[in-house]
Formats: sequence, C-alpha cells, structure tokens
Amino acid sequence: MFGDAYRGKTVLLTGHTGFKGSWLAEWLLTLGANVVGFSHKVDDGATHFASIGLADRLTHIVGDVRDADAVNDVVAAHKPDYVLHLAAQALVRYSYDNPVETMATNVMGTVHVLDALRRAGRPAVAVCVTSDKCYENREILSGYREDDPMGGHDTYSASKGAAEIAAHSYRRSFFSAPDSPVKMATVRAGNVIGGGDWSVDRIVPDCVRSLSQGEAIRIRNPRATRPWQHVLESLSGYLWLGALLGGAATTARVKSPADVTEAFNFGPWVEANGSVERLVTEFLKHWPGEWVNAAEAGAVHEAGLLGLSIDKAYHKLDWAPTLDFAGGVALTAGWYKAVVADGADPLAQTRHDIATYVAEARAKSLAWAA
Repeated sequence: MFGDAYRGKTVLLTGHTGFKGSWLAEWLLTLGANVVGFSHKVDDGATHFASIGLADRLTHIVGDVRDADAVNDVVAAHKPDYVLHLAAQALVRYSYDNPVETMATNVMGTVHVLDALRRAGRPAVAVCVTSDKCYENREILSGYREDDPMGGHDTYSASKGAAEIAAHSYRRSFFSAPDSPVKMATVRAGNVIGGGDWSVDRIVPDCVRSLSQGEAIRIRNPRATRPWQHVLESLSGYLWLGALLGGAATTARVKSPADVTEAFNFGPWVEANGSVERLVTEFLKHWPGEWVNAAEAGAVHEAGLLGLSIDKAYHKLDWAPTLDFAGGVALTAGWYKAVVADGADPLAQTRHDIATYVAEARAKSLAWAA
C-alpha cells in the first residue's frame, strides 16, 4: 500500500494520542514504519490510544507543540523521513472557553513544527492537518474548494484558517525551491467518525455513552449538516499524499513531489453530507435506542451547513472515498458494539477495521491500495 513508502522509515506523528492520531499510528505500524509520537499528555478517562496499548509499541514522547525547543529537539534527535502533524486543540465549543490556548496550539504549534524542519535542513516530507472548518463558512450548498477564502466565526475555525495561511507562507518562503529538502502540503478533512472516540461534545461518543446506559441520545443541533466520513478515509488520503510527496508513488497528473506541495481536501462523497439527525438515525440501526431534541437556548455559534469539494484529490491524486455514508456508520457502530457491548479486544477490533477497510479499497481498485 501507498507505494510501500513507509516501510522502514521514521515517521514523526504529532498528536498520536488523539483519536485520529491513534488510528494513524496503528496503521503506520502495520505498514512497517518506525513511529515517533509527540503529543501532549494523554487525556484522562477512556481513550483509543490507551485502549490499544500504543505507548508500548512506538516511541512515545510527551511534549507540547507550543514549546518550540521541545519540537526542535525531537526533530533533531529522530531525523524523521515523514512528519504527519495532527496535534491540535480540536473542539469548537472548547475554543470559546480557551481561545488563547486554541490559537497557540493550532497556529504556533504548526509554525513550530515547520520551523523545526526548516532549521534541520534535511530531507523530509510534511503533511500538516487542519480542518474543513478552516474555510470562511458562508452556509452555502456547494462544497468548499481548496482556493476558497480562509476564515472562521469561532476561535477554533479561525485558528485552523490561520494555520493554513502560516503553512502556505512557510511553503512559499522556505520550501518552494526545486532543491528544497522539505516537501510540504496541507490537508483538510470532513467530520470524522470511527471506533474509540470518547471526546466530549462529539455526537458519536455521546450516542455510545447514552445507549450503553440505556438512555435517550440528547442532540443539541439535529439539523446541523456535516461531511461525515470514517476516520480511515481521511487517513488514507494523508498517507497517499505523503507517499506522493516522498516520490514513492505517482499518478497520471503527479509526476514529481513538486506537483502536490499544496492544499487538498479529503472528504466524503456528496451523499454523505447529512444532518446530525440522519447520522444518529443511521447509528440506531446498529444499536437500537432513541434520541431527543436537546437544543440549548443561547448556545454558542456552530456552523449549520458545511461541505467539502474533493474534485482536486479525485482528479489529481486518484483518491476517492472507499465507504459510502451507511458503510462508514456501520463500521463505526460495529467497533463500539463489539468493544463496549460485547467485550471484544479494542486492538483486535481496530486491526479488523483497518483490514476490512483496506480490503474494500482494493476491491474498488483504488490507487493507494494497489
């Protein structure tokens, strides 16, 4: 897979203790990578990272991307071939209570990672992950394209837009020369779902917590529409883009790494753009229960309509989603049902889901899975 780009290579993964980061770390290990994880302390309570025992199976470094010296030290010490930068403050509602922390982590954290690579001056591929919320959301029906304006109503969204602008400036200022040792791109994904997410203020964890206690699911914004996708969908895009940046693979429109040193959206098919109510209704097909409208008067602003265009990734990178909306929800619900309700081993179920996803991608002859 991925042109065998990661076998035997050192991959620095920031944010490896988070939901997306832990899934990516496990996938990288199966690909034969030497994974160096750099992340803030593991959150209290249940986490996917802890449940699959990752701390003992990779180089686990506790650090903060807001600490420039710490980031420089880890890059200098481990000399990564690939850097996948996922570390972030990832919650919209949290950003209202902690705006400075959100900005410092998401903007300056990104700057610190890129500047460490600039200082190191050695060959490396960098994929910086931001968010679909980096765009100036105008509540339009069409999906946002990579050249649409950055912006954001809330501090979280603004921080992601600012991180994109900062990364773009580093690319043009320091990494654009043909002989630049650093090849860097940014990526924006949709709203990811998948097993093992226990974050607060996220709809799937809220569903599981309620259903496992025999309670109705409380939905605060049932009509809000998002580009839902299984976590492995976005990760396949990140890994494929990294392989193209590293020269391990090519496509009809990508002949050299310089062709992809830009921004890409990795979202779902348009049919997967749906409301929170639709997502919950689909989830309840696999774990029966009920939901109630729990809209909060005077709640903080959250986007009502958000979508991504994936035309660029589809045509240029030969990347496409593997799962449809129902398939992504089924794989997600299956993980929780197996682990929470039936007592299955979280690591075994995670590996099962990765294998299932890869098999479906190969059945569809997707380029990265060849």
